[in-house]
Amino acid sequence: MELGALLDRRLIFVGGKGGVGKTTTAAALGLLAAERDRRALLVSTDPAHSLGDLFDTPVGSRERKLADNLHGLEIDPEAAADDYLDGVKRNLRGLVRPALYEAVDRQMDQARLAPGAMEAALLERVAALMVEDTDRYDQVIFDTAPTGHTLRLLELPEVMSAWTEGMLGHQQQAQHLGKLLNRLGGRGDDPASMDSPRHDDQGGRIREILLARRRLFYQARLRLQDAAHTAFVLVLTPERLPILESAKALKILQRFRVPVAALVVNRVLPVEADGAFLADRREQEAAHLAEIQRRFGGLTQWRLPLLSRDVQGLAALRAVAARLAAGADDPNYTG
Repeated sequence: MELGALLDRRLIFVGGKGGVGKTTTAAALGLLAAERDRRALLVSTDPAHSLGDLFDTPVGSRERKLADNLHGLEIDPEAAADDYLDGVKRNLRGLVRPALYEAVDRQMDQARLAPGAMEAALLERVAALMVEDTDRYDQVIFDTAPTGHTLRLLELPEVMSAWTEGMLGHQQQAQHLGKLLNRLGGRGDDPASMDSPRHDDQGGRIREILLARRRLFYQARLRLQDAAHTAFVLVLTPERLPILESAKALKILQRFRVPVAALVVNRVLPVEADGAFLADRREQEAAHLAEIQRRFGGLTQWRLPLLSRDVQGLAALRAVAARLAAGADDPNYTG
């Protein structure tokens, strides 16, 4: 895929093993999109956020301008979990008697500490950003955590479907039990009474909340698998472990029919580097580059050179963006 075609996609996911330069690549793509007059949102989902360090400006859970046509957002899993559970509390308070408010709050506070609660809230925020049709942005670029989050996002629709069906089944059983109790004279203030208009309304609201969440994840997966809408960019370095992990990730992404558009090979030794030490590194690197070609030969490949200094600040990022564009034009680019 050509760079211009990639930048026409509404959603771009940048993923790979930790430490290979995903955030730098995502930022460079965001700047290239912005230079083409596309309004872009750069979203970090990695708990170890580095967007702020990269752009040399604070970036948090509220959208912040990073450059002309480019805004940034760092999703804080803890804040996302708090926002989600606060919403659940509000919904549940509308469905139970005031005497049960304290119990609802206690249950939600305990749920926040449950394993996976923060990741689930983060993925729901990602899914919402994916399916949101807004006039504010032409493109959303996700700097993802090491590839696992994306893969779990693909699996969530089935998980949510099974969980939702189970919850709805329990709800229907409770309604049926309530009606039986009513026929036996159990009406009044008995909380099991479920056939009054109030409880019928509660049941409908619970059902809609559960189904809305399930629809969100299904819509997100459809967007993720739509090659006309979405592209996934894998980032790796010419080293053994990143190559192996990227190969595994590619197989899984292809199995789930996620459109992988390109491979960014980062930190390739520049041609002008010399000396015996670098000659040994170059020989090893050549073997790794050949392995990358063998494993990923069907993918477009763009190369980025190893730089002499850390990337920090807008000027340095613009230089990386220019190199990425040059590497997209010339597959053998190492300058």
